[in-house]
Amino acid sequence: MTQAINRSALFNASCFALITTAFSFSISAGTLRSLGTDLGYSAEQLGFINSLWFFGFPIAMIIGGLVYHSLGPKKIMNIAFLSHFLGAALTLYAIYFVSESSYVLLLASNLLMGIGCGCTEAACNPMIADMYTGEKMNKMLNRFHMWFPGGIFVGALLSELMSTLGFSWQSQFWLIPIPALIYAFLFRGKAFPQSSEEQAASLSGNIKGMLTPLFFFIFCCMALTAITEFGPQKWTGLIMESSGAKPMLILALTTGLMAVLRFFGGPVTNALGQTGVLLAGAIISTLGIYLFSTQTGAMAYVAAIFFALGVAFFWPTMIGFVAAKIPKSGALGMSIIGGVGMFSTAIFQPFIGSWIDSDIAEQKALGLTGTELDLAAGQATLSTMMTFPMILIVAFVILFFWQKGKKPEVAVAH
Repeated sequence: MTQAINRSALFNASCFALITTAFSFSISAGTLRSLGTDLGYSAEQLGFINSLWFFGFPIAMIIGGLVYHSLGPKKIMNIAFLSHFLGAALTLYAIYFVSESSYVLLLASNLLMGIGCGCTEAACNPMIADMYTGEKMNKMLNRFHMWFPGGIFVGALLSELMSTLGFSWQSQFWLIPIPALIYAFLFRGKAFPQSSEEQAASLSGNIKGMLTPLFFFIFCCMALTAITEFGPQKWTGLIMESSGAKPMLILALTTGLMAVLRFFGGPVTNALGQTGVLLAGAIISTLGIYLFSTQTGAMAYVAAIFFALGVAFFWPTMIGFVAAKIPKSGALGMSIIGGVGMFSTAIFQPFIGSWIDSDIAEQKALGLTGTELDLAAGQATLSTMMTFPMILIVAFVILFFWQKGKKPEVAVAH
């Protein structure tokens, strides 16, 4: 007798898996400065640690998407849990038992955490699509994706609370295994949905559907939208700590607002269109990063609001654009676009770290020291990061006129 599928349990487990992803992002972002200071790492070295998380994510996401129909979501989520748990364990060992091998252990742990996060996306997105149909599917996918910024919001608040209560920065990493254990428990013994043979046989058609100028253009734009979103967020703690604002509260404000905006994003997309949303996002995120690079104290929170308004719709709109305008690329096309976003973020992390090191040396040569030195260097680096959304403004103006008057090849529900 076939076991009934408990859709509620599978969906809740998927959400906790995405919360694990979010916790691994927010906790590491909030403790980045302390990690570098206590273990003696340069910003460039921290950038390489960051980059391994962003490399592991797309590798697992793309490979998981390719093998989803042969392995199934259960086996992929088993790999996700093993990667999440081992990654967290290695991180804790490296920061509590500091030695010459700690740096290598942190590189390995971040790679494992990224693999766990990528497996989560590769398994849960199509699994949710297989469990629900029509408007219900769109509704549940939106609720699932809320939990990346929503989980970062919760993780940032917990991190700030622990710091306020006097817990060490190392102890905050104990938060990461908690949602991992919860989703492993919820998935345990459950029946998983099966994909249709038609879906499994569509790989060659998906690859052919990606061989278009429009897909290549979006591929390049995704690299810039992702680093515009994740670049400033990942380095918030290191850069904003000297501005007079609490970095974890900035991260919580940004991601909390993003979660709300994404949940109610349908009417915005209906009003502006996908290309209009992308162009507006590029303009507003440029303004947000500019404010980050020039404002201190309470105004840093205002900058966070503008930044959140700018980047909130980038990721879902880029994925939705591929679904609507390049539908023959299928699920693989959406996975590739998501993957290139994470690869781009990984590649740029060491560069951002080296920019910080260079700006610190430059400001030190001007005679600045202490907090003034950190603030001036951080703001200089943020000014450099403005280049990403500024390029996007030009790209999305081109895209706007390129697609003006063209109807989607498939209807996109919101």
